[in-house]
Amino acid sequence: MFFVAALKRSEPICFPPEINGFFCCARPGSGDHLSGICYKRGYSLIAMLSITGLSYSYGPPGTGTVFHNLSLTAGRGEFVAIVGASGCGKSTLFKIIAGLLEHGGGEISLYGEPAGAAAERLGRVAYMPQQDLLLPWRTVLDNCLLPWEIRRDGSKAQAVAQIRELLQRFGLSGTETAFPRQLSGGMRQRIALLRTFAAGRPLLLLDEPFGALDAITKRELHRWLLELWNGIDKTVLLITHDLEEALLLSDRIYIMAGGTLQELAVPLPRPRTPELSYVPEFAALRREMERCLYADHRMV
Repeated sequence: MFFVAALKRSEPICFPPEINGFFCCARPGSGDHLSGICYKRGYSLIAMLSITGLSYSYGPPGTGTVFHNLSLTAGRGEFVAIVGASGCGKSTLFKIIAGLLEHGGGEISLYGEPAGAAAERLGRVAYMPQQDLLLPWRTVLDNCLLPWEIRRDGSKAQAVAQIRELLQRFGLSGTETAFPRQLSGGMRQRIALLRTFAAGRPLLLLDEPFGALDAITKRELHRWLLELWNGIDKTVLLITHDLEEALLLSDRIYIMAGGTLQELAVPLPRPRTPELSYVPEFAALRREMERCLYADHRMV
């Protein structure tokens, strides 16, 4: 059983045993206690994203408040989920991080550097919105080349070679000349995710990437993503309404309710498989998430 003692410390503690390339850490949680997380070997707790006291409102100041005084972090190699009811501001938060919206107050840092204005963040993270947004008149290869066409970083031949390698890694070899209409929903989502990877940014924002899929396809993609996760060098923020998805994929979860964030650690060892959802520890974490979500009467 994975166990982290409650200690009063300000610095993370990493300790053995290493589990298949992952090691376990205790990091400051709520109050003075530590909460357990499993990280990839060789990864540090360097903040790829740091948000402090963030606020956003529609309309004049003081009206139409979406959230106020939000704070969160995401370390290198972490998989962090944000869970909350529809309309609570999750997608708005992502648009602010991506530089598509200007926030009203607070501080944002990317990769250890301040990025206060939206223009300073635009193009510095890879953002996958809720829809796959594949261009129907473009082939799979041409859709995946869009990030290169915007950046023009290196030669086209190098970009094509990188895309072909990613297609193989994503289990999509042979689809290069297919059009989106010829693909299943699960394949379209994987291609959209591949295009997000191809943007070449160390921080990925995934807004409900599997939300429109049926339960069977979603479970298959969870298994695929968990296998892929072992060998990638990315930090991921994921928005989801699916509590089991958040627990299965994430190192930490932020629960958004009433314009605030509450952090929940997921002390489950990696690597993981979907069968983990049947163990008692998983069920206990789900109950805790539900308790946090429904504690606010507005979430009922």
